[in-house]
Amino acid sequence: MAPLSSLSPKLIWHFFEQICAIPHPSKHEAKLSAWITDWALSEGLAVKQDTVGNLIIKKPATPGMENRTAVVLQAHMDMVPQANADTQHDFATDPIDAYIEGEWVTARGTTLGADNGMGMAGCLAVLADKNIKHGPLEVLLTTDEETGMTGAFGLEAGWLEGEILLNTDSEEDGEVYMGCAGGVDANIRFPLEQVAAAEGTGFELQVKGLRGGHSGVDIHRGRGNANKLLVRLLKAADPLGVRLSDISGGTLRNAIPREARAKLLVPTASVADFKALVDQYAGIYQTELAAVEANLTVLLQEQDAPSQLLSDDLQRRLLDALMACPNGVIRMSDAIPGVTETSTNLGVIKTLENEVYVQCLIRSLHDSGRESVEQMTRSLFSLAGASCEFTGAYPGWAPNVNSPVMALVRNSYQTLFGDLPNVMVIHAGLECGLFKGAYPDWDMVSFGPTIRGAHSPDERVHIPAVERFWQLLVHVLEQIPVK
Repeated sequence: MAPLSSLSPKLIWHFFEQICAIPHPSKHEAKLSAWITDWALSEGLAVKQDTVGNLIIKKPATPGMENRTAVVLQAHMDMVPQANADTQHDFATDPIDAYIEGEWVTARGTTLGADNGMGMAGCLAVLADKNIKHGPLEVLLTTDEETGMTGAFGLEAGWLEGEILLNTDSEEDGEVYMGCAGGVDANIRFPLEQVAAAEGTGFELQVKGLRGGHSGVDIHRGRGNANKLLVRLLKAADPLGVRLSDISGGTLRNAIPREARAKLLVPTASVADFKALVDQYAGIYQTELAAVEANLTVLLQEQDAPSQLLSDDLQRRLLDALMACPNGVIRMSDAIPGVTETSTNLGVIKTLENEVYVQCLIRSLHDSGRESVEQMTRSLFSLAGASCEFTGAYPGWAPNVNSPVMALVRNSYQTLFGDLPNVMVIHAGLECGLFKGAYPDWDMVSFGPTIRGAHSPDERVHIPAVERFWQLLVHVLEQIPVK
């Protein structure tokens, strides 16, 4: 198998190969950060780290470019850790097994980390390349973007001198982003109420094989949510007296759940009817989602009967609330055709020692849209007897249609490739909105190579798009105007 560094442009793929070799899931970026620091120091570059772990690396302007406006080139260091159920992988210790498949690079059974490893590789390649012409340059690599935007929240004013920010955390060649959605986590807790199990047969019910994906950029694609599909089937089983012992699904609030499972006790007299119902709903789901979920599977396996069950009252309140919980696109934008304005993702369900925990991620281009879904979610789960706390709110990035750097990137794209790019607003949480708090005068834009299946084990990056991303990045840096 050819190494990634055999691809072109060689320098960017060399760094991405190094990034894949060093574990760096969210909140575990220290090893990668140390490697980058050591490398930058060996190159004679100035490096500093702030209190939340962000790295800032400075590269002086090339001769004759000292009077250009200073640029901050930015990416985040962490990746989303998702693996298929049959893949044994410890993201804290194991490297990503990346390989070339036709025109794409992907990974065996796990997320690839092209989000945002590809952008990070581009930043490092700019630092390493001695032939690029650019003005004063700072590279900002932030921490924990995927699970809390810790680095962006903690970025302090005065650390950076640049006036233009080029964010590399976009995932579509031919699109330039000038705004993004804000978001907030909904943390829902049902106090655990258990009773002793009665007579019956134990089963585990699983919904699996779904595509999942990014809960922002993929939310409008109509993919199945394993949590919602599992709950729908369990609600249909109410007349059969099926009792719930444990329920879990999804692992991240910003990934569309690919798998969900429940441990059940089925009355002996209802076993045959329940098996028939599971088969019926497997067929229903496969028909409804045939165009987007070719590998959807509903699996029922007999196992030891559980000794403890959720109380009748908790099971009813929990399943009713999860069935009614909003999920998916709430509203499409009127101002920007084809862009999701407001959405929510029922991302995580866990049965813990003292509670059943549910987490949703609400996104919107407008604070008012986000607040409306917050109210909806709080009202629903309050009626169901659960607590609902909202945490980690981050602002959107309001579009500036008169942005000089957006115009520069658009014109550079046209010069290089003969077409105008689509200037877009992305329904995902870029860090740019938070940066405005510490650096309100930054002129910002976001672009990157084509990535498919981000936040899922289907993640892959398009090799020709990486070449175009690199050409665009270099051209933009060369065209930055005089200050």
